[in-house]
Amino acid sequence: MVIIDNQHRVSVISEALPYIRNFAGKTFVIKYGGASMTNDILKQKVIEDIALLNYIGVSPVIVHGGGPEINHMLERLNIKSQFHQGLRITDKDTIEIVEMVLNGKVQKELVGLLNQAGAKAIGLCGRDGNLMKAKKFSSDDDGLDWGFTGEIDSINPQVLYDLIEKKYLPLISSLAPDELGQIYNINADIVAAQIAIALKAEKLILLTDTPGILRDKNNKNSLIKSLNTESAKSLIEDKTIRDGMIPKVLSGINAINNGVGAVHILDGTHEHVLLLEIFSSAGVGSMLVK
Repeated sequence: MVIIDNQHRVSVISEALPYIRNFAGKTFVIKYGGASMTNDILKQKVIEDIALLNYIGVSPVIVHGGGPEINHMLERLNIKSQFHQGLRITDKDTIEIVEMVLNGKVQKELVGLLNQAGAKAIGLCGRDGNLMKAKKFSSDDDGLDWGFTGEIDSINPQVLYDLIEKKYLPLISSLAPDELGQIYNINADIVAAQIAIALKAEKLILLTDTPGILRDKNNKNSLIKSLNTESAKSLIEDKTIRDGMIPKVLSGINAINNGVGAVHILDGTHEHVLLLEIFSSAGVGSMLVK
């Protein structure tokens, strides 16, 4: 029994070796958010996976959200959360809480955990080194005021190149100022996609709370393991893809169309989902390709 177990372990490592060889020296942009950030065990597993990627020569760049933590704080302060098409509408009271939670609580904790795991993590937002500039989000909805919900106006990737060259692991919150210094809250999936494009990343990996893209949202066995950008657009049009999955998939399409190698949408509520998706032939989520 021990021999069989050891043989299985060796076969798993052997299967991973070609992937490790191919991805060494490549940049992966990982969007980390959702329920896995509120579960201490899952959080530790994600941190360990990211640290392992760093050890074997991959350059991870993390973009983090913090929706559950933000919602919890807003509830405590009796501030109502508003969403439209999967995006948070951020009023004046909400933006102050978002900045406090993301930069002051969530990011500092994640930096500490990554450093404990052996990485050299450093926390950033758009203000730091003029990394990102924002502008107010606009949509086709007439009369809808998005408040301080923003979108990316520009990115200065040199800040990240310098950190990666010195073996630091950048951890970026989805907040950025406009030209006048006003801070805006930007959907973390959108930020991650724009960072991946700016860095010419090999992969964009979006950790979420669902198995990936489902043909039937009520059936986890309807997972679409691989699809191209045209198929993804069709699934949005026929409303198979809806709600919070829309900005994820649109961000993925944008990334693919601008040179990112592949986009993976994974269920972050399962242990070691990053390693299973990247270093095995089976895959466990949805992969979007050209």
